[in-house]
Amino acid sequence: MSGLDLGMAQKVLDSQPFSSLVGARITAFGDGAATLEIDSRAELHQQNGFLHGGVLAYAADNALTFAAGTTLGPAVLTGGFSIQYLRSATGTALVARAEVVHSGRRQAVARCDLFAVGEDGAETLCAVAQGTVLNANPS
Repeated sequence: MSGLDLGMAQKVLDSQPFSSLVGARITAFGDGAATLEIDSRAELHQQNGFLHGGVLAYAADNALTFAAGTTLGPAVLTGGFSIQYLRSATGTALVARAEVVHSGRRQAVARCDLFAVGEDGAETLCAVAQGTVLNANPS
């Protein structure tokens, strides 16, 4: 994804059927970082009314991968990631902000902070993630 701009990154995201299903959008992309946002809606909640943990994991996975793609190029795959849930995600939206911690030729390590956005626009940290992203076409 290196050399791509925000509009092209959104087109890549839109080409993923699951991303379209959850309504994900990229609001920042470049220089080793990416931000992914998802509006909260009932279909994405679990039985207690919170955003489902799987939605948070999806957001972390994609934000980590897009951030790493700014340093590794467009052919990237998630090698693995871990997520720690800190509190329930409630509110109007979820924001996943990822940044590359280290990038080499074959892989990058990135971290992601996930925030629940309240009715007043205030952000509350609800999860943190870290992962490894692999260059699918190392030269």
